Order: sequence, then C-alpha cells, then structure tokens
Amino acid sequence: MNLLITGGAGFIGANFAHYAIQRGHTVLVYDLVTYAGNLKNISGVKNFVQGDIRDANALDAALENGIEGQPFDAVINFAAESHVDRSISLAMPFVETNVLGAVTLLEAARRHGVRTFIQISTDEVYGSIEGTGKFTRLSPLHPSSAYSASKAAADLLLLSFYHTHGMDIRVTRCTNNYGRFQHPEKFIPTIISSALAGKPIPIYGDGKQARDWIFVEDHCAGIFAALERGKPGAIYHFGGPVVETNEVGISNIELVHLVLRVLAEQTGRKLSELTSLIRNVADRPGHDRRYALDWAESIRELGWSPDTTLEDGLEKTITWWLANQDWWNGV
Repeated sequence: MNLLITGGAGFIGANFAHYAIQRGHTVLVYDLVTYAGNLKNISGVKNFVQGDIRDANALDAALENGIEGQPFDAVINFAAESHVDRSISLAMPFVETNVLGAVTLLEAARRHGVRTFIQISTDEVYGSIEGTGKFTRLSPLHPSSAYSASKAAADLLLLSFYHTHGMDIRVTRCTNNYGRFQHPEKFIPTIISSALAGKPIPIYGDGKQARDWIFVEDHCAGIFAALERGKPGAIYHFGGPVVETNEVGISNIELVHLVLRVLAEQTGRKLSELTSLIRNVADRPGHDRRYALDWAESIRELGWSPDTTLEDGLEKTITWWLANQDWWNGV
C-alpha cells in the first residue's frame, strides 16, 4: 500500500512510518515539523513533504503527486497538538490543528479519492473513570481539557463523513504511549532526563493518578491491524498488557519508581539517590484521575493484543534513551 502519514515526524507517527516500511509498504511523511516534530525521527524515510494539514493547497499538491505518481491507498492522521499542559495555557492552536486541520485533511483526501482515512485519537476523550471500570467505544465523551475536547470534536466530525458521504473513516483511541522518539516534555522522558541530570522529578498532586501504558510498537501494530482488517465507521481501542494484580492501572508515583529502578540497573546509579529527586508539585487544573480502555473488541475484530510488558518496554526505552542522548539534548 501507498500511505500518506501526516504528523509522521512526531513520536508515534515516526514509529509507525518505520513500522510500515519494514512491512513492505511505501510511505510519504507529511509534517509541519513544529517543536514536536524531528527530522531525525524519520532518518531513512525516502519520501517527505514539509507542510501543514491546515493548508488545503499544500495537501492537494501532495495528494495529487502521490508517491512516484501512484495514488495513496490510505491517509493515517497523527498530526496534532498533543501536550495537555500547553492546551491549558493556550487552547486555540489545538482547535486549529486538531479540529480544523483534521477536517481540511479529510476534505483533501475526499477530493482525491483516497479510499481509507484513519484518525489517531486518544482515550482522554472519555474523561476520567472511577473504580475498576473501563471505557468501551460506546462510552459517552467527557473530555476534560482543550486537548481532549479538540480530539473528541475531530473524531465526531470525521465519523460524520462516514455516515453522510460513505467514506471509509476509522478512529483509533489509545492509552498512554512510551518508547523511542518521545518528546522530552512528556512524563516518562521527563523522569529519565531529570534523573540523569540530577534535577528534581516533578509529580503532579499526590501522584496517585492511574494510567495504562502501551509500548509504542504495540500501538503501531494495532493501527496497522485497523488499517488491514478494520471496518469503515469503526472505533478501535488499544491499551497496554493486562496486569492481573492491578486492575486500575499503575499510578504515576508507582511508574516513577519503576522507571528509576530500571534506570538505576542500567546505569549503576544508586536507586536511593534517584528517588530522592522526586518532588510533588501543584496539581494541573482539571487533571483526570484515571484512564482505562476496554480493548477486548480489538482482540475479536482485529486479532490484536499488546506483546510488550511495561517493564520490558521501559528497559527498551531507557536503553534507547541512554544510547541517543544527542537526540534528546538537541530537542
């Protein structure tokens, strides 16, 4: 297949571009290369266009040209403003890129007859869930930030094109990702870089916010399964491995201690010295306490399940981080 991957120089998009190429598909990465994009992430990817998904003319040019004159079989949209803290400070860029940009991209794909459009969304569109329950794809949307609200709006707008125009729209929603190429402002990279530099490691509030974590390569496998075996108009959930002893997910403070333990093992540093850097800071406004997705339907419909345990994924991530300090020092 020929794939147009928008936002493909960012964290998950770049990992997906490499994943697709390794499986024999041809990709064109389209990315504005803002602070969250990095051309080093797509080293070895032959086809690249720098452009904005809000720019209809630039999208038309990319879609018209295809890849070596061959049309695209699918568009996979990773392009987004994604940092929640930034959306609290300034909401408009999230509306412009995540909503207007996504619709502009979809309209361009429709003009050029692209068969399939996959929207990469987030579990945050559902808001927070209490107890041990999990969100299904029929759960109501209750976004808590401008980021998650913009993603929910985009999901609904894009799915309306399935109902109104019969377009093949598929939406994927995923739990927290981690792995190579993740921007240093995100949680796990912040833990690693702060610990290595001997700087305070900030934890919002009491640190008991619970999350489910998925290794980015497992997420890429899920998206690829949705591309190959998914159905038009469907929503697919992807999450990390089930931990039978912890049904509510791992808390942020527990994750910090796990990351620091793996980091200590790999660097020979004393764990007590690393944990002494942990600092509780004022909680973020509207901070969701818990996210959890039910992805049983992805097993049944796509044959997908995650392969990487959290500890194995952290070991791989920290190994990459230590071997690529020039990458994150330059971001």
